[in-house]
Amino acid sequence: MGYRSLAECVQDLRNTGQLIVVDEEVDPHLEVAAIQRRVYQAGGPAILFSRVKGTPFPMVGNLFGTIERARFLFRDTLESVRRLVELKVDPSVAMKRPWRYRGLPLTALRLLPRKVRRGPILAHQTTLSQLPALQSWPDDGGPFVTLPLVYSEDPDRPGLAKSNLGMYRVQIAGNSYERDREVGLHYQIHRGIGVHHAAAIRRGEPLRVNVVVGGPPALTVAAVMPLPEGLPELAFAGALGGRRVTMVAPEGRLAMPAEADFVISGVVDPDARKPEGPFGDHLGYYSLAHDFPFLRVDRVYHREGAIWPFTSVGRPPQEDTSFGELIHDLTGPLIPTVIPGLHAVHAVDAAGVHPLLLAIASERYVPYAEVRRPQEILTVANAVLGQGQLSLAKYLLIVAREDDPGLDIHDIGAFLGHLLERIDWRTDLHFQTQTTMDTLDYSGHGLNQGSKVVMAAAGPKRRELPRELPPGLGLPEGFRDLRLVRPGILAVAGPKFDPDATRIEAFADSFGPDDPIRAFPLIVVVDDAEFTARTLNNFLWVVFTRSNPAADVHGLGAFTRDKHWGCTGPLVIDARIKPHHAPPLIDDPETERRVDRLAAPGRPLFGVY
Repeated sequence: MGYRSLAECVQDLRNTGQLIVVDEEVDPHLEVAAIQRRVYQAGGPAILFSRVKGTPFPMVGNLFGTIERARFLFRDTLESVRRLVELKVDPSVAMKRPWRYRGLPLTALRLLPRKVRRGPILAHQTTLSQLPALQSWPDDGGPFVTLPLVYSEDPDRPGLAKSNLGMYRVQIAGNSYERDREVGLHYQIHRGIGVHHAAAIRRGEPLRVNVVVGGPPALTVAAVMPLPEGLPELAFAGALGGRRVTMVAPEGRLAMPAEADFVISGVVDPDARKPEGPFGDHLGYYSLAHDFPFLRVDRVYHREGAIWPFTSVGRPPQEDTSFGELIHDLTGPLIPTVIPGLHAVHAVDAAGVHPLLLAIASERYVPYAEVRRPQEILTVANAVLGQGQLSLAKYLLIVAREDDPGLDIHDIGAFLGHLLERIDWRTDLHFQTQTTMDTLDYSGHGLNQGSKVVMAAAGPKRRELPRELPPGLGLPEGFRDLRLVRPGILAVAGPKFDPDATRIEAFADSFGPDDPIRAFPLIVVVDDAEFTARTLNNFLWVVFTRSNPAADVHGLGAFTRDKHWGCTGPLVIDARIKPHHAPPLIDDPETERRVDRLAAPGRPLFGVY
């Protein structure tokens, strides 16, 4: 059976040698998060901090720090959840192999949350200022809850059946929030709580919300799962956790998980907003301060022996990478049933997830054609961009499975090579301009505003990708340091971005029709070519987090015909930092020195990193 509480999970990890206890006092201001990031990068254990400055509560981090540990936490239930997914894909398999699915009725029973009259969460009350004040990055606007489980119910149809449990950012102090009375509630577009908030606004009434911290680990995974609208996360948490989720509702208040460690309870005013942020986010930059709803807090509950779980996000990969891998483990087989013709998708973690989405689909519209070209995969691409959080993709790169049935979508280098060998920049770029984009992506022209591009490739190879720099490659004035990133991909350092200059166009126009640079299908203009070319992850992060397709995609021999843009030569992506971009995250040197000392001989983290 799964864990009833977070404390059971922590004890199990301790018993199996997968958790280390740090008894030396640590500071939740920068230090705790820096330690967690170091331990994660080292592939280390979960960490329990028993003495945390400024709070009576211990903190636990890096619970999901490796995919192996994440799978270990749900070792008793992962197979049964996978079998539920198999039945969703093809219900007839239950008749063909009944013995394999004999335990599923019990798993299905666990989908139903259960109301109880009492629960450990109601044991004690505290104040916001007594909670761990975790600040992960120097320029964060204050302390944040980094694993918050935000629970709400539909005002039109209250109850567990139409509930939503999502992981939305919560700022517990700072800015203009009233001390111990208000917390910031940052939720992005395409999030389930938005439906409930919209209903509350329409009704002209406040929305009651509970911010849950801790509890069974299955609640945390359920909160980040991309479930269909209308399927409560509580149901999924029951299946993954191996037991029905118990919910308790004090008189006149919103329900909360009975086994939670903490619950911050309050209401969201339908009309009020306050600045929230900045916050060092998972794209590797600060998301800046903007007006968001906030919670007027009236109670803060905690159980006996409560533990505060946390993580730290930043430039990927980080601990939240494990969530993505676990989600793929569980939902990968569902993809073809959601969008016909789609075989695989991969939201690239190293590029910040939403900025870059890879897809493999079928190309069967004209199977008798002598030369295959993108047709059906464009239909699939449109469906992908209309599907939940997949719709936030900024660059969607899609290829036909028929051209290489063995292509592994998680081998990003091979995928890029396959696409660049086949794509025709004259016809295979399809833009959406003036559209929505990820709230955390500042490469667009405003908050939630930007563009998208589909790059579609189907058919035989049309070019060989150069694997070395040929002699005689010249660059126009102001451009320097030409580097080979991957076969067929060049990085070049450009001058500092100037919005009043047209240097990229001049760069593209400077090459003649026979220039050897035309053998490279993709050129990226960056601030630091050596850094960009050093690793594939650097290339993915720089190029796809620092460019807005409609504004920053250029090309040699560019043209517009019948409102379609293309180019006859290499594609050029301007991935330099622009004035409107958010600043990248930089570690605090003094904090890093303190963290170094904690790993010295005789100190609590010696040998961990």
